[in-house]
This record gives sequence, C-alpha cells and structure tokens, in this order.
Amino acid sequence: MQSYDQVIVVPIVVPDLGLGETPVILSLWLVPQGSNVLEGDRVVELVTNPATVDLLAPVAGRCIRQFVDEDTRVFPGMVIAEILPEDGGNK
Repeated sequence: MQSYDQVIVVPIVVPDLGLGETPVILSLWLVPQGSNVLEGDRVVELVTNPATVDLLAPVAGRCIRQFVDEDTRVFPGMVIAEILPEDGGNK
C-alpha cells in the first residue's frame, strides 16, 4: 500500500503469470474509474495467448485511478489501478 494525500490506497498489481516473454494485454476494464467495488469483484481482464485472467479487487472501496488504457501491454509488478478502501484507508 502507499500513501496519497494522507490517505492509504491499495494498488492493483499485474501478477507474475509465469508465462515468460508471452505478452499480457489489459483487454477490458470491468469497473469504470470512480466506481465502487466489493472485495473479490472482477475489476480488469488480462489476455495472454493461452488464457484470459481476471484480476479481483483486493479490498472493498472505490477505484480512484486507472493508469493503463484498454488494449495496452502490461508487465508483472506493474500498478494498473488504485482503490481507496471503504474505511478511507484509516487504520
């Protein structure tokens, strides 16, 4: 997690899918920026040659930023979005 304007946001990160050099494309945002999500909601669809992978919201909250457009190549470890948790990130 990282701090942004005194608030903790939770990143959505492209996982290592173990595909080596196989391109991974962010094919579809399933949740528009600014929308609320529940933990476990499908947020984004990644496409590779052998499979399609959905990334899930790690927490309930609001998707406040999407850093990558659809049809863009993404890489493991890349932060593609941020979610502001329901509790505002306050612990």
